[in-house]
Amino acid sequence: MPPSAEILARRPWSPADIETAWRTEPFQPDAAASAEADRLLDRLRERGSPSYDGFAARMVSFEVTPTGLRLVLQPIRWALRLLADGAGDSVSALCVVRGADGSWLAGRRAGWVASWAGRWALGAGGSVEVDENPADTLARELEEEWGVRPERLRVEALLRLDNGMVMFVGQAWLPAGAAVRPDDEHDSFAWWPPAVEQWPSEADSPLRGIAALLDDPVS
Repeated sequence: MPPSAEILARRPWSPADIETAWRTEPFQPDAAASAEADRLLDRLRERGSPSYDGFAARMVSFEVTPTGLRLVLQPIRWALRLLADGAGDSVSALCVVRGADGSWLAGRRAGWVASWAGRWALGAGGSVEVDENPADTLARELEEEWGVRPERLRVEALLRLDNGMVMFVGQAWLPAGAAVRPDDEHDSFAWWPPAVEQWPSEADSPLRGIAALLDDPVS
C-alpha cells in the first residue's frame, strides 16, 4: 500500500462490472481552495507545464454491489488535485502494466509534467474525463502514454490518498511481443522484474506498496 492510503474497495472486477452515474452540477470549492489552485497553476506555467485548467471527475459516492462497483461522479476543476490536502475526492486512474512474463512496466516522468515530475511511476495514469467511465480511462491512458492495447484488463481497487485524491486502480497484461512506445510525458522507461524484491533502487515505497496490493488478492 502507498503510505497513508485507505482501501475503499478491493476485488478484482471486470471493466464491464463498473457502473457510473454522472451528476451535471460541478463541485464548488471554497474561495481559499480556488485561490490556491490558481497559484499552483501559475507555478506550473512558470516551469513550462500546460495549465490543465479544465474539468475532470470527482467521486461523490461509491457502492460495492453484488455484481460490481457503482460510482457516482461529478465534474470538478482539474487544478484542485494539485492541492496538498484538498483534492476534493478528485479521481485519478492508474493502470499498472504487466508484460506476458509478469514483468512490470515503469516509466520516469519528464521534468515538465504536472505530477510526479522526475519520478518513476508504474504503467499509465491520468484524470478521468467528464462523462467517462474510469474503467475506460485505464485503457485510454495506456494507449495514449504507451501506444499499446491490453490483452487483458481488470479493475483492482479504489483507494483514497491522504491529500483527498481517489485512485481508481487497474491492472493490464500485454500480449507476448508487445512493444511499448512512450509518449513525451516520459523520458525513460524499463521493465522491472516480476519479483518486487528484485526491483532497482529507483522503485520507491509507494510503487512497492501498489505492487504488494496487486499481488495480494484478499487485501
